[in-house]
Amino acid sequence: MEMVKNAVNWIEIPVTDFARAKAFYSKIFDYEMPEWPMGPIRMGMFLSMQEPDCVGGAICQGPGYIPSQQGSTVYLNGGADLAVVLGRVEGAGGKVTTPKFLITPEIGYCAFFQDSEGNRVGLHSRG
Repeated sequence: MEMVKNAVNWIEIPVTDFARAKAFYSKIFDYEMPEWPMGPIRMGMFLSMQEPDCVGGAICQGPGYIPSQQGSTVYLNGGADLAVVLGRVEGAGGKVTTPKFLITPEIGYCAFFQDSEGNRVGLHSRG
């Protein structure tokens, strides 16, 4: 296999209550999440650069999307300092499960939260 720039090129976070999840992610990232229907799936898009080699993602409601604390872990970009986003989690209806901690000085920091739908989600930042 060839070496690729990003190990991930798209993420989808399952939700059961789309309006609640959209409000949660809009609040913690401080923007109005745009919606994009895709057949039977309702999607709320995370803000990301719309350029080649940029990674994006969405919250998704529809057949086959079941929130969980088990399974794959998605790490969302926490910006310059993930503490800003993490600080909004509980006020938006989520729960901080692991506070911000240093991985290594080269890699940066991460933290984990449970979103409004029950998913385990990570945050990563350099600061």
